[in-house]
Amino acid sequence: MSLAQHSLAAGETDALWQADAAELAQRIRQGEISSREAVRSCLDRMDALNGSLNAVVRRMDAEALAAADAADTARRHGETLPPLHGVPVTIKVNTDQAGHPSDGGIAAYRDHMAHEDNPVVANLRRAGAVIIGRTNTPCYSMRWFTENSLHGDTRNPWDARATPGGSSGGAAAAVAAGFGPIAHGNDIAGSVRYPAYCCGVFGLRPGLGRIPSFNPSAKGHASITSQLMAVQGPLTRSLRDQRLAFAAMAVPDPRDPRSLAPQPPAPPRRKRHAALVPNPSGGSTHPAVQDAVRAAGRALAAEGWVVEEIEPPALVEAAELWGRIGGPDTIARLLPLVAQHGDEGIREALSLWAGYWPLRDPAACLEGLTRRMALLREWLLFLQDWPVIVAPVSTEPPFPVAHDRRDTATTAAIMQAQRVMLAVSALGLPGLSVPTGLAEGLPMGVQLIGALHADEALFDAAEPIAAALPMPALPPIA
Repeated sequence: MSLAQHSLAAGETDALWQADAAELAQRIRQGEISSREAVRSCLDRMDALNGSLNAVVRRMDAEALAAADAADTARRHGETLPPLHGVPVTIKVNTDQAGHPSDGGIAAYRDHMAHEDNPVVANLRRAGAVIIGRTNTPCYSMRWFTENSLHGDTRNPWDARATPGGSSGGAAAAVAAGFGPIAHGNDIAGSVRYPAYCCGVFGLRPGLGRIPSFNPSAKGHASITSQLMAVQGPLTRSLRDQRLAFAAMAVPDPRDPRSLAPQPPAPPRRKRHAALVPNPSGGSTHPAVQDAVRAAGRALAAEGWVVEEIEPPALVEAAELWGRIGGPDTIARLLPLVAQHGDEGIREALSLWAGYWPLRDPAACLEGLTRRMALLREWLLFLQDWPVIVAPVSTEPPFPVAHDRRDTATTAAIMQAQRVMLAVSALGLPGLSVPTGLAEGLPMGVQLIGALHADEALFDAAEPIAAALPMPALPPIA
């Protein structure tokens, strides 16, 4: 039985960390438990394991317990309670939360204080969530590994030799270990989906515009790559918590001009059709990853879906588009900052990226932007016939720790393994990381991809997969 499937009897307050957000919210609303008890249980779980994992790097015990007490008072007074009333959550350290530094894992920014909430944080608060801590990220949040000189390394709850993913590695490790049922993360190239995959939890990269984001403390303007690809999203242990968290986060905010309240998407030409991509073009795919994709396909077929192995158009070109746009834009802008404030890990990683994505001039970026529209059109037409694509998150099992600091050839292999995530990011489409069990002791999973504004359809498609391929209970964490 997974942590998310564990149903708690009344009075088991010391084990409340095992419950998902849906259960906690219901029981708090009914008065069976208090928000303080739920928050205290997660903080106690953090006491026991965070020393080993280093997932939460800024704790907020006093502030969280005060917010929990206020939530309990509101319930006793009969106030209308929002959907996540009293539920403990975590926020990533690169996202503004009033009264706390947005350091992004960068030592030079350790005192970069936020005085206003990012819209995604404000939305979670309005939904009733109680923030209990802030989670780790690599320096400048630009690696698939979570380590930095300010907060140290985050470890994978399943195996400390494997990466917890990045850049939302702290978020994924925290939610997997029971430090709150919902963790906030963000994703520009795979930073929600890959940590979710590595830690065996669900992680949504929403489609562009569904969840608002803006850091009031930020200086300057967001890069083109960030404007087109960077999104905020939830990580959870249960699929129903994905629905809850997404609904809470996806409230438009005028501070993010991309955010919108979409009309229902145009229905696909063929419903309940899934395209299976067990071995994407552009490189090899580990047998265990192929097995996971095909197992997910069988789970859908067992529920009446039509499943066929067919690849979306120009997958390799769509993946390469990330570098064509991001190289002369985000990476070029990041290099002087890293030279001045970066730690050894990000400096080494970025220097190796240059061997795979050599910097191009701005004309190459503009050409990539022109091509992006045509590629997105081709994918949206494909998604009319195959409204769900089932593909790898990464084409390799979770990498060893610091694998991206070895050499140019290793970095190239990592980038190729992440090609489906990169393609989805470059096109601004939604992608949901769904765990499918273990392979040789490490989490395995698949990525569900859908059309713009069809994020909720991915939850529906994930239901039979999650039911057929549940994660085992988390083993003891040393």
